Amino acid sequence: MSAQGNAYEVALFGEFFSRDLKAILNRITLHSESSLRMHTREVVFEPVDAQFQRDMGSEPILLRAKKELTGKDEGWILYSYLKPESVRAHPEATVRPWATCHVIGDALSFAQALGHTRRSQIYKRGYLFRRGSLVIQMFQQEQVEPSTQEPIPAHPDTLWEVEVKTATPIRNTQETPISQSIEAVLEVQLLMKGILDLRRQDV
Repeated sequence: MSAQGNAYEVALFGEFFSRDLKAILNRITLHSESSLRMHTREVVFEPVDAQFQRDMGSEPILLRAKKELTGKDEGWILYSYLKPESVRAHPEATVRPWATCHVIGDALSFAQALGHTRRSQIYKRGYLFRRGSLVIQMFQQEQVEPSTQEPIPAHPDTLWEVEVKTATPIRNTQETPISQSIEAVLEVQLLMKGILDLRRQDV
């Protein structure tokens, strides 16, 4: 298992109604190098002392375990975001420290062994696009059947969510300055103008 620290994700976010799916799908496909169907399971963990941290006025760092359910089993990825950089530092896009590692075997038990407790679980189903150093995810969230823990297909009217972000954690160096990644996500924002509003968000 290897972890990467001191690296960042640059991202923009948007959402739209199902009636706009075809037009947005066509526009993104036109400006992407490849597209795949995506279906992922994401389990969110929080520290066992999360409530204590909140009572003390600090927001606990959540740990997320993600697994792709289409294609061959590539195992789990554990990742965690820290608080996004301030809007003053990066007004155009969300820039947040991002640590990630691949886990062989039971990632859920591993997360619990790290002192985390399971908070929630979601499934995301939709499309995954690659554009240079970016990945564009377009998906609907599926609810979970309590008795089987299996996903329930999303209602046709469920909002679609879009995340345009760097595919891998980037380090802010002379060779790969964060400004380069910000420009790349802003290009997508410009391409989608008039059809999809992509914006920065603090999450």
